[in-house]
Amino acid sequence: MLFEFNFYSSLLLIFFVHGLVYAILMFRKGIINEHVSDKWLALFLLLCILYIAPWMIGFAGWYDNQPYRDILFYTPFQHLFVIGPVVFFYVQSLLNPSFRFSKKQAWHFVPGILYLLFSVTMFVTDKLVLKRYYFLADGADPDFDAWYQYTGFFSMLVYFVLSLRYYQLYCSVIVQLVSYAEQVLFRWVRNFLLAFLLMLVVRIGFNLLAILVPTLGNYWGTWWYFLSFAIIFYYIAITGYSNAIETKVSFRVQHLLTYKPQLLLQYQPRPQTVANAIIEDAVFIEINSEAATTSFENTFPLHDWKQKITALFTTGLVYEDPELSLTDLAKRLETNPSVLSKIINQGFNQNFNDFVNRYRVKAVQEKLLAGEQQTQTLLGIAYDCGFNSKATFNRAFKKEAGTSPKDWIALNIASA
Repeated sequence: MLFEFNFYSSLLLIFFVHGLVYAILMFRKGIINEHVSDKWLALFLLLCILYIAPWMIGFAGWYDNQPYRDILFYTPFQHLFVIGPVVFFYVQSLLNPSFRFSKKQAWHFVPGILYLLFSVTMFVTDKLVLKRYYFLADGADPDFDAWYQYTGFFSMLVYFVLSLRYYQLYCSVIVQLVSYAEQVLFRWVRNFLLAFLLMLVVRIGFNLLAILVPTLGNYWGTWWYFLSFAIIFYYIAITGYSNAIETKVSFRVQHLLTYKPQLLLQYQPRPQTVANAIIEDAVFIEINSEAATTSFENTFPLHDWKQKITALFTTGLVYEDPELSLTDLAKRLETNPSVLSKIINQGFNQNFNDFVNRYRVKAVQEKLLAGEQQTQTLLGIAYDCGFNSKATFNRAFKKEAGTSPKDWIALNIASA
């Protein structure tokens, strides 16, 4: 097989091979661990290496020799209409253990399928019917037609917005549902979306620079954009493969693009087990009117419910459970998470995660004032009070007390 090794082809070849290896490893990891999200990421990496393939093998001499030239022309390497949906479904599968790709969602891939059919039509017409160049009479690779590049970029931008919105809603619901939100806020998803956004921004940046520096818009100059793209997806490959955090919250999103929807959780009384992880089921419910709020207060008097909740925390010490969830607390109070979430939000002006951590921080402070730090470590005290990591404890303590645990001890224990 023809491959001319030079600076341009060889450097991209490194990223191509490594990206392919990571794609295979991710797919294998997804099969072994039964994680659908790993398979979606493997598909994304495969699309990325295919995206840079024309520039890699183009500089390796394929555009200048037959039959390699026709292989490049008639094979759609850049699947621009597929990358966006794959990113969107990867984010969903990673954040939501109940996510299942269904036939209803297959319409997202219709543009990509149509482009594949268009490529097949070009090949059949030129090679089998007319036996001459018709669609490719201009001698240009159809993957780089302006209409395809611009619509494909717009598709990726739209799906980035949808993915970001989905992540934002996840962050909104997680702090309302569990007391260990810091552990499942998925910084990796944020970093992945930032990396994908960087891919789009770099593309815009190179297009703008090409106006000022025309050489960046030719075949040789564009190579630098594909190198930048390769570096970004290489970061995604390495970091994504090492990501081992799993979410335990199952939910369903309604009205994904509604501007700042007010969300509550609907109780599902029997948690399910998926891949050895306990799932707290929740459904987003949109509350549209103030009338609904007034009706809620008449049905559930906040004062009475606040007393019940406060008593459960002060005497029952439920905050000591490091995996305390809204559904756990709702069962104790014989209500449902949807009602309880709204009571905590309106009655205490806090989300569930911050509400529980406030009691944990106060418990730590009381133990410190009682001198328990003389017999055990500060982190041990934090664990006894319900925290499950040092980072979560430090962030929660500083948010509640306005200072770090170390500074608080120096200020209050020393003076005492």
